[in-house]
Amino acid sequence: MIISLTVILLCQLLGEVVAGGLGWPMPGPVLGMLFLLVFLSLRGRIATSVPELGKTLDSTGKGLLAHLSLLFIPASVGVVQRLDVLAEYGIGLAVALVVSTFVTLVVTVVTFVVVSRLSGSSIETPEQER
Repeated sequence: MIISLTVILLCQLLGEVVAGGLGWPMPGPVLGMLFLLVFLSLRGRIATSVPELGKTLDSTGKGLLAHLSLLFIPASVGVVQRLDVLAEYGIGLAVALVVSTFVTLVVTVVTFVVVSRLSGSSIETPEQER
């Protein structure tokens, strides 16, 4: 588990260093996830030298996901500490939240449909399966 956490945190650190050092407008954790994706794609080659890494990385990831809600506590505390801002801009924030969620859903559906058409897959509804 220590090795897996080290790999995850090193990927995030590398993302932060690259984003900050090159002045890219992309957040460091996003770059870190890309580095982790590259690492995971090379995991088969690395597993020959460190065989336990594959199993522990999976279990560590599942453990982090199981306790993901704990990572939202600092953000929630920050919101509670700034209730004055929430009272002043609450309606605008709520509208932005609803609109951005709707736009995200629409873009996701459009992307799915475009990719499925490009790949030649057909989307079947339950009525079409009969």
